Amino acid sequence: MVKVLFVCLGNICRSPMAEGLFRKRIIDEGLEEQIKIESRATSSYEIGHKPHKGTKDILVDKDAYFSDMVSQRISKSDFEIFDFIIGMDDSNVRSLRQLAGDYYHKVYKYLDVCDTCKRKEIDDPYYTNRFDITYQDILKAMDEWMDIFKKYLN
Repeated sequence: MVKVLFVCLGNICRSPMAEGLFRKRIIDEGLEEQIKIESRATSSYEIGHKPHKGTKDILVDKDAYFSDMVSQRISKSDFEIFDFIIGMDDSNVRSLRQLAGDYYHKVYKYLDVCDTCKRKEIDDPYYTNRFDITYQDILKAMDEWMDIFKKYLN
C-alpha cells in the first residue's frame, strides 16, 4: 500500500480538498485497498476544525467524501508512516523539510510534478477566497500524481 499525506498551513482548505478529490478518484478506480490518502497542517491554527465552507462546497459538488475530516497537525511519526508528504506551497514545503529529518526525501511540492503548470504553488483560498482556482490547480497535477502512486505500487 502507498500512503500519501497532503499538507497545507491550516488543513481546512487546500489539503482537505486534495484529500477528498484524491479519495474520490481512488475509489472510482477501485484502488482504496492500495492507496491511502490523508491530510495535515503545518500549523496549529485550525486544529480540530472541519474543512472550510469553500472546500466543502467543492467536495460536495464533486461528490467527494469528507465528513470524517478534521484538521490535524503533522507529527514526527507521520514522516515514518507516509511514503509521500506533499505540501501545497513553498512555505509548507520549507516547514515540512525542517521537520522531516531523515525523511527529507519524502517531501514534495504538489505542482512540481506538472510540466505544464505555469504557477508553481497552490495559493491559499483562505486568503484569496478563490476555491475554484484551488480546485483547478489540484486537477492540473492529479493525473501525474496518480501515475506516480501507481508506479510506487509495482
